[in-house]
Amino acid sequence: MCIKKIVIACFASLALSGCVTVMEKTGRFLDGSVFKDKKIARYRAQNMAITLVQNKAKERSLIISLNKYPMMFLRASEPDEKGEIFLTSLEYLSGGIQSWNEFTLDLLGEGELSFSGDAVFSLSKEIEPVQISTGRIHRYDSRITGNEALTSLRNRRERIIAVNEWMSSFEDAPRGQSVNDFEKYWKPIMFPEIVKKKKRPAEWKQEGDLFARAEDIRWNTGYTERTFSEELWPVRNSGTMLRDWEEALSWLYMEYEWENIKEILSRQTTLKFYK
Repeated sequence: MCIKKIVIACFASLALSGCVTVMEKTGRFLDGSVFKDKKIARYRAQNMAITLVQNKAKERSLIISLNKYPMMFLRASEPDEKGEIFLTSLEYLSGGIQSWNEFTLDLLGEGELSFSGDAVFSLSKEIEPVQISTGRIHRYDSRITGNEALTSLRNRRERIIAVNEWMSSFEDAPRGQSVNDFEKYWKPIMFPEIVKKKKRPAEWKQEGDLFARAEDIRWNTGYTERTFSEELWPVRNSGTMLRDWEEALSWLYMEYEWENIKEILSRQTTLKFYK
């Protein structure tokens, strides 16, 4: 128990320092998922890694990870005799100092992986998310599991997709950023009430604006209606959007960068065998 508390304290410290990669590894250590698969072979390129793994039932699969997106990896079938592979899921784990989300999102997609000394890999751009099939939510020492977790995670995913659609309406919004730059760009736009005055948009407060208190914050409902799509008004004014931001920033970032992720995976990439 003492060791667990020490690791949790370290996790919180790492979260505050913004070290996302180590946070993912720490979360998987606490969860035990780091021990589920036996590594058979590993291949690396500058921006990605592919690991052939085997579970206790002797079933093999591929884990495809991207250096820039440590909060997630894709799982696919072992290549068949033609070198074809089929995506099965996206597995996600990330969060903040108070909680983190863990889930498996079922996927449809296919690609190729061939070997000629090195590994040559590419996926089709046609990757279709299906539904979150399993998941857990961690808050300090407590865990939310089963149907309760699934309902909460699926609802959060719907809100994150809606926020991403709203973000995509900004034609000049930057893409391909780091998660830290993503946070710096969007936080003043989404939550001017909680950033320094000099960072707030010039139009954030106008004469006649009304305010609603939620989550100990007075939300400018006039700004909400001027800035956000109508379906997001109650989400922002209730503080739910802020909770999603604080507990699932990496998830929102991943969804925002999804087209860029697919573009990276669709390129033919040569990976070197790595012991």
